[in-house]
Amino acid sequence: MNVFINDIPLILKKSSEKVYKHHYDLVMNADDHFSSKDLVGDVLIKNADPAIVDRLVRLMEVKKLKKLNSLTLVADKKKKLILHLKDQFKIVKAAGGLVLKEDKLLMIYRLGTWDFPKGKLNKKEKIREGAVREVEEECNIKVEVMDALPKTWHSYAYKGNKILKKTSWFLMNCTDDSLMKPQAEEFIEEVRWMTPEEVLEVLPKAYTSIAFIARHYLQSLKSGKV
Repeated sequence: MNVFINDIPLILKKSSEKVYKHHYDLVMNADDHFSSKDLVGDVLIKNADPAIVDRLVRLMEVKKLKKLNSLTLVADKKKKLILHLKDQFKIVKAAGGLVLKEDKLLMIYRLGTWDFPKGKLNKKEKIREGAVREVEEECNIKVEVMDALPKTWHSYAYKGNKILKKTSWFLMNCTDDSLMKPQAEEFIEEVRWMTPEEVLEVLPKAYTSIAFIARHYLQSLKSGKV
């Protein structure tokens, strides 16, 4: 599960999954004493339980943890931990696409941030159909779904509610971009085809969840998995 709280990745893993401690800057147990100042770089917390989830989510929401790159929690009962995390939020479902045309990727520029086209699903709308609709509406193009990509979750506050948005991502092929233009009513200023190198250059100006999806695809491309 890939959760982004205040644009910081919170990664939940089961104890049986392989974890390489040398990949982390700080490794500790859930019952170790720590403060927000200790959360620097990539942090791994073992034996995570609901209490540590609650504490960390509060810290990530109220503190500007500028030095924290990622937070990984390892637990025996991962599913129980995920359910506990979800219970803290209202769940909103969305879908979007990483769109390809030959060797280029489609990026949109919205509210000062580079992004992939995406949006909330309509009531009872099928996920793939919603993803296609959102991409086609936001960019005025035609696409077809090729494959599923990892899902992302990110939190935000709206009208006093804590929201956790689940976004289902799909790899898509553009079949017609002859009338491509940004959807102004969604505050999209620009729609642009980029090479993989250009995408990597703008990722520092993108949401962390978008960078996660982009790097996942580019790594798969490099390894020949797509």
